This record gives sequence, structure tokens and C-alpha cells, in this order.
Amino acid sequence: MAKVRGAIVVDVEKCKGCELCEVACPFDVIAMIKQVNRKGFHYSYMENPEACTGCMSCALVCPDTVITVYRLKPSKSK
Repeated sequence: MAKVRGAIVVDVEKCKGCELCEVACPFDVIAMIKQVNRKGFHYSYMENPEACTGCMSCALVCPDTVITVYRLKPSKSK
């Protein structure tokens, strides 16, 4: 069976940089970026995207619900 892949999309302008998603991620996918958004907060991004399984831990702990999680269909190899 193919490994489940996931991806997240962060609403950069609404992220307050609380870092809860970074701590909650069991696969060390998320980190805080050095740039800041218009409000002056560092925001989260996928630092290690190939490790994401779409488990939704990050989205569940986000107090501002700025993370959307997607599960990608595994590609069939012949």
C-alpha cells in the first residue's frame, strides 16, 4: 500500500505565530518562517512537506483555524 501524503495551506495573514501547530505535528513538518505577515507575526509553513501525512493534528490545535489540511491521492506505480 502506498504511503498517504498530505499537504497544508496556511492563511498567512491570519496566522499569529503561536507555534502550537509546530509542537503538535508528529512528523516535524511545520516550522515558523523568518518573514512576517502584515500584522508582524512569523507564520507557519511546511518546512518538510514530504513527511506530511495529512493527520490534521496541526489544524485541530490551531486556535484561529488558519490551517487547511489536504490528503493527496497516492499515485499508482506500474
